[in-house]
Amino acid sequence: MILETERLYLRELTQADYKDLCKILQDEETMYAYEGAFSDREVREWLDRQISRYRRWGFGLWAVVLKESGEVIGQCGLTMQPWKGREVLEIGYLFQRAYWHQGYATEAARACRKYAFEELDAGEVCSIIRDTNTASQKVALRNGMTAADRWTKHYRGVDMPHDRYVAVREEDA
Repeated sequence: MILETERLYLRELTQADYKDLCKILQDEETMYAYEGAFSDREVREWLDRQISRYRRWGFGLWAVVLKESGEVIGQCGLTMQPWKGREVLEIGYLFQRAYWHQGYATEAARACRKYAFEELDAGEVCSIIRDTNTASQKVALRNGMTAADRWTKHYRGVDMPHDRYVAVREEDA
């Protein structure tokens, strides 16, 4: 286990989590900000990428486990992401649709923010969110972030404007 909150555990993903990831990454509605659901191959690549991030950085997107049931309900964690020619530390989150609007994303994202500042000694952390993804924007705002700047990413053949929401560690502000 990497992190624990009131209702959740966050732990590294393993190959055994493939089916749980499919519930998220292969749901059309959940994946609208990515221009649609992932194929089996794309889910495998996503999972492999997280596992390689653990080896490279010591962090990545983690499985979000509901304490009450032991069910993997989403993923949330820290990744290094390209932004305007540099790499930035990002808090990312994706949850099964059945668990939306219950505060789980905010709870997990806040734990990741605290981890970034206290364990990684980061001065700044952000969330990079597609301009049409208002639910994720609200999570970022509840996580103490403010909109900082915009950049258009090209993904799956589509130009997608993204906003970067940023939180700065208090002693660095």
